[in-house]
Amino acid sequence: MYIGCMAQQTTQKENRETLGGRLARLRKEQGLTQIELGAKTDLSQVLISDYERGRLQPSPDTLIKMANALGVATDELLGLKGKPASGSKPSLKTLRRLKKIEELPPSQQKALFKTIDNFLKGAEKE
Repeated sequence: MYIGCMAQQTTQKENRETLGGRLARLRKEQGLTQIELGAKTDLSQVLISDYERGRLQPSPDTLIKMANALGVATDELLGLKGKPASGSKPSLKTLRRLKKIEELPPSQQKALFKTIDNFLKGAEKE
């Protein structure tokens, strides 16, 4: 019963996420700053901030630009459909880190991957 209540509360909380909250969450999931999202959409950082805080509502054209820049459908940005399954597309932050890893010498890459593998094995046991 308690688990069911928790799941219901989580679903209700997700449904109450504002457009600005979704915009901020999606931007952060992609590893973008407000300035970077602004550059991709020809909008200022101040305007992105105002949208995220709910001070302003974006026009339909701006919503399309933001959705394209974030790699999501406008329906997801508007909260009309659920968040896609994780693992469908790596975030920009993850891709940046992978690029840095690829620039490491092979011996350091091997050591890093061994550490990551051990961490993931430990996480699976929990």
